[in-house]
Amino acid sequence: MFSQFDVNLLVLLILLACGIFSHNTAIIVAAASLILVKLTPLNQFFPYIQDHGLNIGIIILTIGVLAPIASGKISGHSILKSFISIKSLLAIAVGLAVAWLGGRGVKLMSNQPDIVAGLLIGTVAGVALLRGVPVGPLIAAGILSLLIGKS
Repeated sequence: MFSQFDVNLLVLLILLACGIFSHNTAIIVAAASLILVKLTPLNQFFPYIQDHGLNIGIIILTIGVLAPIASGKISGHSILKSFISIKSLLAIAVGLAVAWLGGRGVKLMSNQPDIVAGLLIGTVAGVALLRGVPVGPLIAAGILSLLIGKS
């Protein structure tokens, strides 16, 4: 009986509970979706999810970030003004640094998958305990790559 125990399912259930406890919809939806996939014939799609899920998520996130520009909520004038304000220039610099760190993080997570569990635990803990947002694994991996000298 113990040999049939699925530790990975238990981890997903714990993540789901953490999401519910912290009222974090993203964790709830992600964990519940993966549990559903895991427990149904949809599990045949795990290789596709693993190979393309991160890119699909980044595309969806980018659409969300660009939507205010496309809808006109952020005007072209505001975009042009961002090149003359100190705050906006700092925002551009930070955006560049974060994008660079995220790129390093993707490489590190691909090259050293053994660190992914630690990054996920830290991210979920940050979401559950510090009311964070679960966009941290890529940036965390990028910072880690700086600390350990790998990319």
